[in-house]
Amino acid sequence: MSRSSASFCLLITLTASVALGNPQILLFPGIGRPGEVTVQGRVLKQAPTRGSSTLSRNLRRLTAPDWEGAPVEITFHGSTVKALTGSDGVFEATFSFTPAEAPAPGFRELVARVPGAVARASVRIVDPSAPFLVISDFDDTVAVTNVLDRRRFLDAALLQDAHTQPAVPRMNGFYQCLVEDHPIAAPLAFVSGSPHQYGPRISAFLRRNGFPMAALYLRNLGPDTLSDYKQPAIRKILRAVPQKVILIGDSGEHDPEVYAQIRREFPERILGIYIHDVGRSADRARFQDMTLFKVADEAARDAVRRGWMSEECRARQLDVPRVSGR
Repeated sequence: MSRSSASFCLLITLTASVALGNPQILLFPGIGRPGEVTVQGRVLKQAPTRGSSTLSRNLRRLTAPDWEGAPVEITFHGSTVKALTGSDGVFEATFSFTPAEAPAPGFRELVARVPGAVARASVRIVDPSAPFLVISDFDDTVAVTNVLDRRRFLDAALLQDAHTQPAVPRMNGFYQCLVEDHPIAAPLAFVSGSPHQYGPRISAFLRRNGFPMAALYLRNLGPDTLSDYKQPAIRKILRAVPQKVILIGDSGEHDPEVYAQIRREFPERILGIYIHDVGRSADRARFQDMTLFKVADEAARDAVRRGWMSEECRARQLDVPRVSGR
């Protein structure tokens, strides 16, 4: 069991006084191709109300009760699918379209409703001409979470939020160039061990720190997701869209091993793998045929060399301004 998994299992066993309100739908941004889109969400029986502190707000998110058997109506591109949530409050819906009916590439609105609540999110319909797909981790890849230090990790999980959690310096510029520096932008998806309940927090963090719009595939936190929870989500994405893939993660836990496994399973689909060096990097065998980097510009320079972004964009977004007189 990883340190972060053990720590989150500890979190969800904490007893807390949870002030509750109406139901809440956690609807996750997704990606799909014009002919088929699969979306996912989670329904909380009673949404946590705002607490008086960051700690209380985070605890209320994590301990809010799920709504089993919630009747959900999910609408996308003029079609509506009905679903019932499982025991964990999770629902999934698939929309299929004929070529004549299919939505055009770009961002399209997704709406989910249950009695007492409605939620909206964006689905990116991937343009067949998109150059590639980017799949990224979140914690310690773009957000400073310190998963190798249990105390600091718990501080990040419980005492920080979208406004106070630091971003990894200049990773937003790297992602902007990697995703947007093309005639047709590349789709971006985050596959993370962060729990479903932190979906709104993660979306707000990405917006606040200038990252491109992205799909979110988060963890349904529980004893059956202590390991091997990223691979199913990545496989699902790879089967949903045909583009080749760039994988981005960090060295702190298991991203190198997970990505190596995915590369073995889909050898023709993986263009490259970037790993942010945050520790546990002495064993270089973990990073075979991967690009290990300390700072974002190292990864960006490699991407320029491979033709995945322009030098002009890299210089504009990542070059550190010179200090006068030096």
